[in-house]
Amino acid sequence: MIKWVCVVASVFLGQTAWAQTQLLSDTRPAARPNTTQTPIARPVTRVQPPQPDIIRPIARAIERPDLARGAGTQAQARAENNLFAFSPTAVARSLRPELRTAEIMRKAAAQQAALRRGLVCGDPAIQGARLGTVPGPGRCGVEDAVQVRSILGVGLTSRAIMNCRTARAMKTWVANGARPVFADVGGGLSQIRVIGTYSCRNRNSASTGRLSEHAFGNAVDIAAFRMHDGREITVLNDWNTRDGGARLKRLWRAACGPFGTVLGPEANRFHRDHFHFDTARYRSGSYCR
Repeated sequence: MIKWVCVVASVFLGQTAWAQTQLLSDTRPAARPNTTQTPIARPVTRVQPPQPDIIRPIARAIERPDLARGAGTQAQARAENNLFAFSPTAVARSLRPELRTAEIMRKAAAQQAALRRGLVCGDPAIQGARLGTVPGPGRCGVEDAVQVRSILGVGLTSRAIMNCRTARAMKTWVANGARPVFADVGGGLSQIRVIGTYSCRNRNSASTGRLSEHAFGNAVDIAAFRMHDGREITVLNDWNTRDGGARLKRLWRAACGPFGTVLGPEANRFHRDHFHFDTARYRSGSYCR
């Protein structure tokens, strides 16, 4: 009996304590949030806009009538022949250049060696022989003289003694004037007829007066141009013709710049049959007439 009384009392006391606890919790003020804490950063989810479908061209087979062989469609023709349809202009195999033969390599090496032996003025495009200083009477003479036989593969028909400055100016003129002007005539320019280079004389071969630029190796006189097929255009005969004259006038203009003095048939009676080019320099620029 006493045991049951104790059990009932303990249950009653436990429920009373629980009720008091609930009452106290209801009457207490709510805890305020701690505003001093750093807010937690949450990742922002970005919504990607819908991407349009990428439109790609559809690869289509090349129509090959030669594969039909009586079939109704190209697809049937390809199926019957077990072949793919390729473009008629497609390369079936990669093309590779053939290796040069030993004979070709030997000839190329010999040609390069010959160019190195014959170069003057430090330029393999100018072929000839080095003469050094050529003395002359009085003020005449040439320093750094060379005897040029060809320039850029174009031969000079006579013994052409000049200095390297004149030889280099002539190379520029041949490259930019003489060869392009005659590129479409008779297989191209083969030779230039030179009728005057170094000569100890006065201007226009006069008995008195100033020395010519020829006396210092600064000048060259040119009378004609020979093509590979043997055709020749001369200053004397072709200056006033329609085709030849137009080409000769282009040559005259091309020389005005590389050379300091450029004289032609219209300069005076002494130059009616040739061009005179020299490397004399003037303060006002090239003198071209």
